[in-house]
Amino acid sequence: MSAASFSRLGSANTYDIARSNLIGRQTALANLQEHLTSGKRVDTASDDPTAAAAAERALNRIGRIQTDQRALEAQRSSITQAETTLGDVNDTLQNIRELVVSAGNGSFSSAERKIIAGQLSGLRDQVFALANRKDINGLPLFGALASALTPFTGPLTTAPDYTFNGLPGQTASSDVAIPFSLDGDAAFMHQPARDGSFNAIVSSIPTTRTLTTDSLIVSNPAVVSANATQASIATGIPNSFPKYVVQFTAVDSTTVPGTTTATYSVTETPAVSVPAVAPVTLSYPSNSAAPITGIPGLSFSVSGTPAVGDTITVNSNPSIFSVIDNAIRDIGGATTNNAAIQAVRQALGNLDIGMNRVSAIRGQAGDLLNRADDITTNQGKRSIQMESDRSRAEDLDMVKGISDFQNQQTGYQAALQSYAQIQKLSLFNYIS
Repeated sequence: MSAASFSRLGSANTYDIARSNLIGRQTALANLQEHLTSGKRVDTASDDPTAAAAAERALNRIGRIQTDQRALEAQRSSITQAETTLGDVNDTLQNIRELVVSAGNGSFSSAERKIIAGQLSGLRDQVFALANRKDINGLPLFGALASALTPFTGPLTTAPDYTFNGLPGQTASSDVAIPFSLDGDAAFMHQPARDGSFNAIVSSIPTTRTLTTDSLIVSNPAVVSANATQASIATGIPNSFPKYVVQFTAVDSTTVPGTTTATYSVTETPAVSVPAVAPVTLSYPSNSAAPITGIPGLSFSVSGTPAVGDTITVNSNPSIFSVIDNAIRDIGGATTNNAAIQAVRQALGNLDIGMNRVSAIRGQAGDLLNRADDITTNQGKRSIQMESDRSRAEDLDMVKGISDFQNQQTGYQAALQSYAQIQKLSLFNYIS
C-alpha cells in the first residue's frame, strides 16, 4: 500500500492573483470607456507618443491655415471694395465724357459751356474723393506699396498739379495671401511715354477760319521717357515733362496751287533735347491736315488753315485729374466754336486714355480676387488633408473600440465571478 501524498495550495496567493487580475481588467475597462467617451485613441501623450506628436503637428498646421484664411478674408474685402470703387470711377468718367461730348454742340453759347464746366468740376471732385477712399480699417484702397493716408493731393499751384504721395508699385501675391491695396499711381497718374496723354492748346483763332489738332501720338517712347527724365532733373520736379510751343512763322498757300508750305519753330521749356529742336518746314495738300513732327518723340496733325503767329502749346497730363481740369478750363473758357471743338477733341482723347488705365487696374483687381478664390480652395484642401492626418493619428475606430469594450467588459465580469469563488476557499467556509 502506497502512502497517500497531500499538497496544500495557499488561498492567500490565489486571492492576490485574482485581485490583481480584477484591478487590471477594471483599469483597462475604464480606459476603453474614456476613449469611447472622447472618441479619441490618444487622449494623452503617454497613450502613444508618436501619434500624439503627429496629431500636434497637424493641429498646428490647421491653426496656421485658419489664421491665413482670416487674413485673406480681410485682404479680399479690401480688394473687393477697391474694385467696386474703380467701377464707380469709370461710371463717373463716363458721365464726364458725355458732358464733354455735349459741350461740342455748335449751338451752345459761352454761358452754356460754362455751366457744363461747373458740372465737370463737381464730377472731378467726386473722382478725386474716390481715388482717396479708405477701407473699413482706415487704410487707403489705392496706397500702392506704401503711401500716406491720403495718397493723392491737389490741385496744387506748382507743377505737377496733382501728386501721388507714396511708392508706386503692386505688392506681389503669395501662396496664401493677396495685397491689401492696389497701385493708385498706375490707375490715376499718367506717364508721358507709357500713356501718351497730352493737351494741345491752340491760340485764339478768329471765327473766319479753323485750326484744331488731332490726337498726339508717341512716336518714340524712349525719347519721350529720356526727355521726361531730363526735365525732372532740370526742374527738380518728379515726373516732369518739357512744354513745347509750336509757332507758325511762315505760311504759303498760293505759290503752288493746292499745296501749302508752312514753317514753324518749336520752343522747348526746359530745353533738354539733344540736339536742340530746330525750325521745321513742310509742304502738304492744302485740303488735308498738316503733320507736325518737330517735337522729339511726338507727332500730331493740325487741321484747318494756319496763319503766321498761330501757336500750339503742348503739355503732358500728369494724371486723370489733370485731364478733367484741362477740360474744365478749356471748355469753360471757349469763346468760339473753334475753341470748343479743340477743347472737346483733346478732352475726349485723354479721357479715353485715363479710362483705359482705370479699367486695366480694375482688371488686376479681378485677377487678385480670382487668386483669392484659388487660395481659399487650396487651403480648404490642405485643411482637409491635415484633419485626416490628425484623425488617423489620434481618433478612435469606433467599431473596434466598441468591440474591445464589450470583450473587456465580458472579461471583467468573468474576473468578478472568479474572484467571488476564490473568496470561498477559506478553512472556515470548509469547516462550516
